[in-house]
Amino acid sequence: MNEAFRALADPSRRRLLDRLNARNGQSLRELSEGLGMSRQAVSKHLAVLAGAHLVTAVRHGRQKLHYLNPVPIQEIADRWIGRYERGRLTALSQLKQTLEGPETMDKPEFVYVTYIQATPEKLYEALTEWEFIKRYMGGWGPRSDWEPGSPVEWKMGPDGDFEDLDQRVLEAVPGKRLSYTWHTLQSMHRVLFDDVTEEQFDEARQERSKVTFVIEPAEVPAAGVKLTITHDGFDSPDSKMLEGVSDGWVMILSALKTLLEDGRTADGR
Repeated sequence: MNEAFRALADPSRRRLLDRLNARNGQSLRELSEGLGMSRQAVSKHLAVLAGAHLVTAVRHGRQKLHYLNPVPIQEIADRWIGRYERGRLTALSQLKQTLEGPETMDKPEFVYVTYIQATPEKLYEALTEWEFIKRYMGGWGPRSDWEPGSPVEWKMGPDGDFEDLDQRVLEAVPGKRLSYTWHTLQSMHRVLFDDVTEEQFDEARQERSKVTFVIEPAEVPAAGVKLTITHDGFDSPDSKMLEGVSDGWVMILSALKTLLEDGRTADGR
């Protein structure tokens, strides 16, 4: 957390974060435009932000695209704001705007990085074992044998049954990588989108996407393992599914981190 405070103390670095907040997934060239700094200086600032885990870079073809990573701000909010003011504050009130999107559709639409004190094997188990999943997802979530091509059943709430929503496992490499197709919007999600017509919602329900988890050693061994989640394949930057999952993934992975590191769920159980 000290690294995050130090990184945020510099106004040039805050400007870079503002740019990513306005439009996520930018190259070094794009971020450098109009700042009055050399690309080398911008690159050094980005390195500091990356070292504080406030920015993460993802290779996409020949480009390296930079994404705002809300994890440290989530932690600051929980420790320094939530405790004294609201009790429970989600990170970044404008997170939806931040993560809704890249302007071009050849970029990952949602990228999130967190560092967890766990082994790669234990983290993979937490992503695939229902007994783990139901604790940090509140009784919701996926179940599968996690073999490529196998169905992924989904439970919509602690009182619901597992349903086959036509999801399939794409990749499954224990301790390293997991990817599967995502379900479509369900009727129960209609209440989340009171700003759209029935026709628009029916159209949004046709959209498919996929989620990928990549587990790697952290750049600094003491940080544990690095988990990168990419949720992509959306039809447009205005995707209603993207709007729905962006906030959700932040809370889910925060709860996963708490469970693996402290052995408790977000509500202290």
